[in-house]
Amino acid sequence: MTETIKQSLRDSKTARWIALGLISLTMFFAYFFVDVVAPLKNLLEQEPYLWSNETFGMLGGSEFFLNVFAGFLILSGIILDKMGIRFTLRLSGALMLLGGTIKWYALTTGFATSSMAIWLNSFIPSVPASAKLAFFGFAIFGVGIEMAGITVSKAIVKWFKGKELALAMGLEMAIARLGVFAVFQLSPIFAKNGGVSNSLYFGVLFLIVGFLSFLIFTFMDSKLDKEIDEDEEESHEEEFKVSDLGKILTNPGFLAIAGLCVLFYSAIFPFQKFASDMLSSKLEIDYIIASRYVSFFPIGAMILTPFIGAFLDFKGKGATMMMYGAILLTISHLIFALVPNAAFTTFTAIFTIVILGTAFSLVPASMWPSLPKIVEERYLGSAYGLIFYIQNIGLLLVPMLIGYALSASNPGVAEQIKMGVEGVRYNYTVPELIFAGFGVAAIILSLVLRSIDKKKGYGLDLPNKK
Repeated sequence: MTETIKQSLRDSKTARWIALGLISLTMFFAYFFVDVVAPLKNLLEQEPYLWSNETFGMLGGSEFFLNVFAGFLILSGIILDKMGIRFTLRLSGALMLLGGTIKWYALTTGFATSSMAIWLNSFIPSVPASAKLAFFGFAIFGVGIEMAGITVSKAIVKWFKGKELALAMGLEMAIARLGVFAVFQLSPIFAKNGGVSNSLYFGVLFLIVGFLSFLIFTFMDSKLDKEIDEDEEESHEEEFKVSDLGKILTNPGFLAIAGLCVLFYSAIFPFQKFASDMLSSKLEIDYIIASRYVSFFPIGAMILTPFIGAFLDFKGKGATMMMYGAILLTISHLIFALVPNAAFTTFTAIFTIVILGTAFSLVPASMWPSLPKIVEERYLGSAYGLIFYIQNIGLLLVPMLIGYALSASNPGVAEQIKMGVEGVRYNYTVPELIFAGFGVAAIILSLVLRSIDKKKGYGLDLPNKK
């Protein structure tokens, strides 16, 4: 009789996997929107946009501007710990939709002739008005998606702790990565049939569906709380205090994972922004074909991440997996940087993209389930917020660094492309060496993390399932 009373919604396999599916669907659409213009870099360099490499890099960085300089990610973690999962999910979904809509409007033909565009052109004329408004919208979207990321992580811990935690996190990441596959397949097609703004239009429609999916999940989560009387339970626990941020920031395990996170993601997400143009240049092919090749990037992650998650649940080896992922990351970028164009075939391109995707499955799949082993659950939301904040510093600066490095290492190329000169391509050797450098640093830090784990006894290499 006692066992029956203790049963809750999360004890039902069907219910908890449906809950995971709902939040994963939203993240699928969110990841689609993140890279919706990534395959369209060459279109943004032409009329009517005339964006430079630096401007395109600034767009990638603008997603993280408010999170870094206004501290919204730290605030998001505090909101999550104070206000709870459901409130934060609704807020994050609304922010993604608002920011996405602004970004879409910035790239429509109607905006180009609007009074707002004329006003925006009155300052910093070297940056097009469409880019300035797109930066603003993407920054708001960035607050929403990063807030969603930390909230989804805490929600999965809530529903799957002591069960299939790493597998659940792995599946959520695999579904989200499927959004990357979809965007590189579909965005060029949408743009071909209606311009850049058409791709953004479909992206906004997807965000609406994702917002509704979040709402449905919150109803399930509310029912779970009523069943386990969680609000009453939490009232007896020590509440989160802002001073607890100091405890997180002085935790050596947290600092090592945060450093590994920023290095690893800085070699992944900024790469995605430039990947289609890089392959188009290196293989001398059309951007639509190049985008299809890039779409294979998440294949390795989608296939392997759930299996890696299950392995971590039952066998462990989380810290070891992070090291292997950093090694594969470095090898992939060195291939892009050092293999001559004459020897760089379509097979080489797709194979290297898949290897990079495999690295993308190893590190996050082992990193995020490791954090609950390092910090207390009562400030887990703030810990995720802080680690995402540190990650966002890199994601803000690296796209701008890559845009600058691309122009500096290819003098005169951007001007020739704007003039419509045929056959002019960028050389991506320097940007790829920068990405590879991040990978080398990540390998070193993964070794440091393993050393810390042995000293502190976090159990990062131990199984998650109890």
